[in-house]
Amino acid sequence: MLSFIICFVILILGYLFYGKFVDGIFNPDDRETPAVAINDGVDYVVMPQWKLFLVQLLNIAGLGPIFGALSGAMWGPVVFLWITFGTVFAGAVHDYFAGMLSERNNGASISEVTGIYLGHTMKNVMRVFSVILLIMVGTVFAVGPAGLLVTLFKNSGVESGVVVQATFWLAIILIYYFIATFISVDKVIGRVYPIFGICLIVMAIGVCVGTMTSGTPIPEIWNNLGNVHPNGTRIWAYMFITVACGAISGFHATQSPLMARCLKSERQGRFVFYGAMVAEGIIALIWAAAGCTLLGGAQLAELGGGNATTVYTICTMTMGKVGIILAMLGVIACPITSGDTAFRSARLTIADWFKLDMGNWKTRLFLCIPVLGIGAVLGFGNTLGFIDYQIIWRYFSWSNQTLAMIVLWAAAMYLAQNKKNYWIAAVPATFMSAVSATYFVMAPECLGLIPGLTDNAAVGYPVGIVVAIAFLALFLSKVKKAA
Repeated sequence: MLSFIICFVILILGYLFYGKFVDGIFNPDDRETPAVAINDGVDYVVMPQWKLFLVQLLNIAGLGPIFGALSGAMWGPVVFLWITFGTVFAGAVHDYFAGMLSERNNGASISEVTGIYLGHTMKNVMRVFSVILLIMVGTVFAVGPAGLLVTLFKNSGVESGVVVQATFWLAIILIYYFIATFISVDKVIGRVYPIFGICLIVMAIGVCVGTMTSGTPIPEIWNNLGNVHPNGTRIWAYMFITVACGAISGFHATQSPLMARCLKSERQGRFVFYGAMVAEGIIALIWAAAGCTLLGGAQLAELGGGNATTVYTICTMTMGKVGIILAMLGVIACPITSGDTAFRSARLTIADWFKLDMGNWKTRLFLCIPVLGIGAVLGFGNTLGFIDYQIIWRYFSWSNQTLAMIVLWAAAMYLAQNKKNYWIAAVPATFMSAVSATYFVMAPECLGLIPGLTDNAAVGYPVGIVVAIAFLALFLSKVKKAA
């Protein structure tokens, strides 16, 4: 339990001290924010700081810090290290700059922001990449909670076909997504999220207390430093891709501009962006500890890692029947409150791309229909057995971390151009470049499809290192030329 407590404390101290250090380097000031200057009543709306924090947290805290952390727990408590240090030095830095650079550029979507600092070609790549990723995220975060609801009602004694139930709940969720994507950000999202936030926080506290008082000690990192994954899956780079949202996630970069358009002051950025990521890291740490303690790697593997069944099992073990409904609602709220803003972000990315006026309801409707339509096709295709959910999730995981890498390089370039300490972004960008490249070469859904490359560390590890060094060298050369 000691290592869990140490990691918990490091996350809090990371916000208090390293977060302040990062904020000081960016140096927020009293300039007029986009929410005040533009204020269109739809996407640019001033919101209070407490609500900004809760909405940002729920935007980013989807299935990742729960499903991903539980899957990561199959590697044992070593996953605590990635969640803790990944959050403080990479994920929170990533989220902070994604939000603050958007704020400095009139609330622009992340594709437009990266284009400003990495060039026009990267802007076009990111436009396509972001829209595809967001639709995949929206689909994952629609199918996931539908499955959780099926599991909840199945275990509550409600009898009906699984496919029928899943189809019903998926349809309800997609209807809500359409409404949340279409109307003003403060009409549904701003009002409903605080309620969901309470469920999420109570759920996390319940699982944490239940795990610590279960009678089974939380395993220590120093006693489990080796690879204890029951299937022998390598720590590098699989764990760093599997546990994304609880450490660093490119998806967050697509969400931060939503709140960047609602800040009353730049000085709110540290609490809203860096703080929300630290809060998500704490949530991931709690779920990872619960998985390691209450189930263990072998049982987690048998249950299929992080999924609805695993979540239901842990909630039952930690809180019993009294807390199970509230806990499940908290877990369901996480993906739903990320899925709706994923589709909303896709709409805004396309709108920024083609310079469309989102104050016109007909234009918003014109974008909402195809965006939600593609998500519906993928979602119902999975429910009816035509599309494999796990394939969507794996491609999402890799593209998610690749997007994080690109955003960190954009942040580093911004800092370099403004003669500031760019290493706070360049170091995690280099690290994530190695993670992304290594996984792409070895993973069975990427180049690992080629015979001889599947899980081939002899090829994947050197390629990852070479790519990371090459990206860093290219960045430093650009910095030198601009000096």
